Parts: sequence; C-alpha cells; structure tokens
Amino acid sequence: MDKQAVVVLFGGRSSEHSISSATAGGVLRAINRDRYRVIPVGITREGAFVLEEDNPDKFPLDAEHLPEVVDNGTRVLWPEPGGEATLRVIATDNTVRSLGPIDVVLPLLHGTHGEDGTIQGFFDTLGIAYAGGGVLDSALCLDKHFMKMALQAEGIAVAPWVTVRAQEWEDDPDAVRAATVQLDLPVFVKPARAGSSVGVSRVSGLAELDEALRIAFAEDDKVLIETGITGREIEVAILETAEGVRASVPGEIVLTERGFYDFEGKYLGGDGVDVVCPASLAREEAEAIQRIGVAAFHAVDGRGLARVDMFLTPEGTLIVNELNTMPGFTPISMYPKCWVASGLSYTDLITELIQTGLRRQQYSAHR
Repeated sequence: MDKQAVVVLFGGRSSEHSISSATAGGVLRAINRDRYRVIPVGITREGAFVLEEDNPDKFPLDAEHLPEVVDNGTRVLWPEPGGEATLRVIATDNTVRSLGPIDVVLPLLHGTHGEDGTIQGFFDTLGIAYAGGGVLDSALCLDKHFMKMALQAEGIAVAPWVTVRAQEWEDDPDAVRAATVQLDLPVFVKPARAGSSVGVSRVSGLAELDEALRIAFAEDDKVLIETGITGREIEVAILETAEGVRASVPGEIVLTERGFYDFEGKYLGGDGVDVVCPASLAREEAEAIQRIGVAAFHAVDGRGLARVDMFLTPEGTLIVNELNTMPGFTPISMYPKCWVASGLSYTDLITELIQTGLRRQQYSAHR
C-alpha cells in the first residue's frame, strides 16, 4: 500500500505558538511512519509557512526553552483550488521543487489563526482534506461567550458569567464592577478567545479586578468574568470515529497547591498539579460525564475531536466549563492520556484523527 502523505502543520501566530510546536514534536515522534509519509510545515509567529525539519527532538516541551518555528527562508506553496493537491516549496536559493501530492493536513494549531475556524476555512476553500474540527465548531469553541450560549441552548449547565468588551470597561468601569459583584466571588477573568490558560486570573476581591482585566485585555478585546465553581475538575476526551462519536474514560485535574490549572501547571511541569486518568469516580458519575461530554460535542456541531472540561460539584451537578477543539496534545496532556487509559495508544489516536479527516473529505466530494 502506498503511504498517504500527511502535512503536520504547527506553530502559528497566536500566543500558544510554542505549545503547538511542542505538540508537533510529540506527534512527529509517534505518527505511524509505516502508513504515512510526513511533511512537517511550520508557521512562524509572523505567519510565514515554512518547510520544517522532520525532527521531533527539535521541538521538546522544555520549560527552560520553549520550542518555536523560526523563519528558515523557505516558503511552502499550497495548491490552487480545484487543482491537483501537490505541495511545493521555494528554497532559500529561490528554486521551486515539488513535495509531492498530499492526502490530508493535520493542523496542530492552538488559539487564533488556527483553532478558530480560519485555517479550516482556508483548507475548505482549497478542497484539501484536514483532520480535527471544522469551521463552525472551531469558531464557536474558541469564543467562550458563544460557546456558552450554544451549550445553554441545548440545556447544558455552564457557570454564570458576564462578557465585557474593552470599550465597555473604558467607558463605565463601575458598571463592570457592579456586574462582577453579582456573580459571587471568587471569579475567573479570562480572554474570550485564547487558550492554554493564557491571560487567565483568579480574582478573590474587587481590588484585584483591574489588574486581571488588564492581563486579559492584553490577549483579547472581549473578556469573560465567570463565577468560580467549587468542585472537582473533570475532563473527558471526545473522538469522532468510523463507528460514531466516542468518549474516553474521564480524567481529573487535582490541585494540591496551585490556585488553578494555569499555563505552568499544564505545560511546564509546575508543582501543585496532578493530571490523573482515569479519575476515581462511581460508574454512574463516569457515565454521566461521558454522556454530557458527547452532548456538548454535538451542541457545537463538533467534528474530529474535542476535550470537554467540566466541574463535578459536591452536590453531584455537572457544569461544563469549556470545549477545546484542538486540546493539548503533547504526550503528557490530558487528552491523549485519557485515550491511552481507554485502550487507544497515542499512535493509534493520531491515525484515527487522520482517517476521520480523510473520510470527511470523501463524503464532501460525493455530495
């Protein structure tokens, strides 16, 4: 069988560039080389598409030196819409060579310009198959305001919140403070369109609100102020397969010292956080988490995969916090850990994602 050509796409223009690059390192190491011909394509922080080295060791998850895509002078040329799906590259000496026909793109991009539907729309326009979320679910889930509205419309519980635009805060800060008090402290202040806990602050009193909003508005001009929920932090991995949408065994984020599951705790091995999968749950609790995870996936018209984060309160209520359409995918991340605990290896998980993307393109071509 001829190998299928997979473009592993990573980096990007968002503040999560380095996490995307570290994810690529894990995927490049684990992808099934007997089945796939791999073409690594990086996106620099400035947005240039470059041909990268097929070298997992170049992109380690290292707290001392986070990996990134550096402009090496090459430029990747995507196929014309409707034409043959052949990738080309302009070398540093301005010569152009073909990288051969491609079958599918695996976008490992987090945040804006990658996880928000923009790159998905680009590939839809070109008619190129790609794995992961589609345009609608990617756009909905990156914007936490609209994600919450979609979940509420389907009767799925979410934490109370208010959405604040930068202009509103500038024009009438007292009104924002008054709305915050109505939510019950502590609250979490978070950019509407960012991930990996970038720009997120926990606010225990109004004196901390101004600084928290400053940090969040540095990431986005739309910010959520959200009631802090007391409960266990539960995450479940959702995967679209040929047999239908599946939910993994649930995992749990256990905070032993850290105030919340921040960037350092997620990616840099910070103390005070344990990522546990499977979580210690009663069978009925685990089944309810899986059921709500799948329902949340369908509520946003999910495609490919998502990680659904929720709280299990002491009263037994499940409150969905958010969905991530390209969740942390490094070998230590919760999403792959939960599938490994469910009996699906990291390598086979990557294969499932790729094959689902190919099936979707074949379905679209025959409509």
